[in-house]
Amino acid sequence: MGRGKLRIYLGAAPGVGKTYAMLSEGHRRVERGADLVVGFVEHHGRPRTEVMLHGLERVERKALTYRGASFTEMDVDALLARGPAIALVDELAHTNVPGSRNAKRWQDVEELLRAGIDVVSTVNIQHLESLGDVVESITGVRQRETVPDEVVRRADQIELVDMSPQALRRRMAHGNIYKPEKVDAALSNYFRPGNLTALRELALLWVADRADEYLQQYRGEHGIRSTWQARERIVVGLTGGPEGRTLIRRASRMAAKGSGSEILAVYIARSDGLTAASPKELAVQRTLVEDLGGTFHHVIGDDIPDALLEFARGVNATQIVLGSSRRRSWQYVFGPGVGASVARDSGPDLDVHIVTHEEVAKGRGLPVVRSAARLGRPRILAGWLVGVALPPLLCLLLTHAAWDPGLANDMLLFLALTVAAALLGGLWPALASAAVGSLLLNYYFAPPLHRFAISDARNIVAIVVFVGVAVSVASVVDLAARRTHQAARLRAESEILSFLAGSVLRGETTLDALLERVRETFAMESVALLERADDVDPWKPAGSVGPSPAERPEDADVDMPIGDHMALALSGRVLPAEDRRVLGAFAAQAAVVLDRQRLVGEAEEARRLAEGNRIRTALLAAVSHDLRTPLASIKASVTSLRSDDVEWSEEDRAELLEGIEDGADRLDHLVGNLLDMSRLQTGTVTPLIREIYLDEVVPMALGGVPEDSVVLDVPETLPMVAVDPGLLERSVANVVENAVKYSPPGQPVLVAASCLGDRVEVRVVDRGPGVPEEAKDRIFAPFQRYGDAPRGSGVGLGLAVARGFAEAMDGTLTAEDTPGGGLTMVLTLRAVPPGPVPEDPIEPAEHMERDHTSDRMTRQKAGPQ
Repeated sequence: MGRGKLRIYLGAAPGVGKTYAMLSEGHRRVERGADLVVGFVEHHGRPRTEVMLHGLERVERKALTYRGASFTEMDVDALLARGPAIALVDELAHTNVPGSRNAKRWQDVEELLRAGIDVVSTVNIQHLESLGDVVESITGVRQRETVPDEVVRRADQIELVDMSPQALRRRMAHGNIYKPEKVDAALSNYFRPGNLTALRELALLWVADRADEYLQQYRGEHGIRSTWQARERIVVGLTGGPEGRTLIRRASRMAAKGSGSEILAVYIARSDGLTAASPKELAVQRTLVEDLGGTFHHVIGDDIPDALLEFARGVNATQIVLGSSRRRSWQYVFGPGVGASVARDSGPDLDVHIVTHEEVAKGRGLPVVRSAARLGRPRILAGWLVGVALPPLLCLLLTHAAWDPGLANDMLLFLALTVAAALLGGLWPALASAAVGSLLLNYYFAPPLHRFAISDARNIVAIVVFVGVAVSVASVVDLAARRTHQAARLRAESEILSFLAGSVLRGETTLDALLERVRETFAMESVALLERADDVDPWKPAGSVGPSPAERPEDADVDMPIGDHMALALSGRVLPAEDRRVLGAFAAQAAVVLDRQRLVGEAEEARRLAEGNRIRTALLAAVSHDLRTPLASIKASVTSLRSDDVEWSEEDRAELLEGIEDGADRLDHLVGNLLDMSRLQTGTVTPLIREIYLDEVVPMALGGVPEDSVVLDVPETLPMVAVDPGLLERSVANVVENAVKYSPPGQPVLVAASCLGDRVEVRVVDRGPGVPEEAKDRIFAPFQRYGDAPRGSGVGLGLAVARGFAEAMDGTLTAEDTPGGGLTMVLTLRAVPPGPVPEDPIEPAEHMERDHTSDRMTRQKAGPQ
């Protein structure tokens, strides 16, 4: 029996209708006569989804008990025994209750597929394992239930179930997704328009990338090299010249005209030494293309047109954008140029756009920099061709001409070829041209003809002078060419070093960016900065870029020592000696950058110590001022009671004792906050996390405020939270006391709790004056009071301690505006589900609602902790 086929409905967000779509597909297949059963579908109490189950055969679920609560899971054994052709299995990322056949539901689905059963399933984009960190950064909710991406990628068919954020929020508001009491919390947290838009884009991009993978795989399997224009990919060819920015912006405008278009900027570097491009300009262009949503690529290739076309075909590009050549008109004698060559060889599948710019025909500001002893193979070949092949052709032309220009003119013509050979190929082609020319002049033009002899002494002098002039001119021209290339090289080096020094001194270059600059400048595969403590310790990498960097200097193709215990190791090829001067500068700057990064770390540590000193100074100030007020009150009351001059009545004595008790309570509260803040600053807070219900802790935290000043709303149906009860009580007490202090008379503070996904929120709502947006973070700083809080009402540590304790328990404490005026403090804590970890950031409450009786039984069994 063959393997079954898997079809997945991928939801962009909870509630978009993936389960409804799966059930609709089930009805369509049943109507076509397919043998289909429902293995597991969770309708979450949604009437429309529940109606869709009618008319479909269902396999009874398997009942399991865990921690005293009853749960039901998909019965894999029953499904395999039934052996349907198709099974509907909801919530692919679900974690099964301990004691089930498999730990995860996707493993159950794998068993069904191996048994030859086709499976239709559902999963939300936020449950893909590779996207966990991305989703958490967007929504603030960590998805604890995930499914490996490979499981979803292997599906035979994936259908995206999508809905606009506005439509999904309308469905939510109408009660089509969650119960009314959960709608407000869901809309204001997970289901915010920004969150839904980001999740939607994430789902669209993931599905598009998977389609692209299928396309690349198909093209590879069938050996297809031509471009398929399924998706616009625009390759921008960069030279490192100033026109690159124009090309990138033009490509961006082209990409904006088509949805899903990509921009890939590529710089082709030669493999024969320092690159021709300006490092500063390349860095600017890299930043520009990344800001516009594209990618930057660095490719090594001596034949630039071929390398560019190979790259474009390799990424299945549809368009190439190049700039009009900066070469001057006379330079076209050396070839048609990159643009013309790419356009000629691109074929019918690649569109080549030649973009004009301000640098057209102005010449290259920085010629290709090579070693002074090398002019490049094409020019050397051209020099030998002019010096050796053209003199015989010139001789043939002169011997068959109708008129005789004379020996002097013949010598000048051959001398012109020698000069041309020197300009193109350097000294040796020019010397060869002089030798060939002198022989031809002697044999064909100096009497006696057709013999290597000279009868006239004047002709001997003429030929000797010709040879001397030819050699001299060749030497001068070759020397000038060498000096020109040396000057260009030095200019390139100076530009590199100037930009490097400036960027490092300004602090704009990180170590990885600097090493990447080294790799690009010298066309290397990888670069590593190695260091060790002394001569016997092993080398350790301080930073590296590129694949497989060298682990020891002796393993690299090029190593540049930096002092006694540091070295820059390059892998890829051996550098010529003249490149090591620039490499040495890079190595020295790398050491400077590394030292600067470490100094920054030390400065941060010094800043932290300074902050600690500031806290200690403020602590002394608090002790000297705020703590003296309750002490003075206690001292005055005790002195009055001990006085023998006054006969106190029972009412007076009770009042004085009450004052002593109030002062002691205030003193105890202030000292407690000071000690707590000290523990937080020194990092000695070690929470003892255990599972407990909120209604066992929150009421105890209200003991320090008047009874009629707080309204408590903590439902008994809330899940347990993983907290340190003592730290939680102190956090809630400090927040509530602060709210009561600023709440106007007759307006009690509301303390309400609710469940949101795998978190529980405690909201403390007051109707006081509120806090401006710019001050919301500042009120959590130590020793801060807001507004006109009187001196002696506290040391300004309550909220700082509350936030510190919340974060120590893996929670958060934030401030929000209260609708209608006031301030709302939101304390978020980690919930502990009664069974396996729930599947959705909102749906955990739905899982727990499957059996309220079991939930209550679990709570009664646990008892107070």
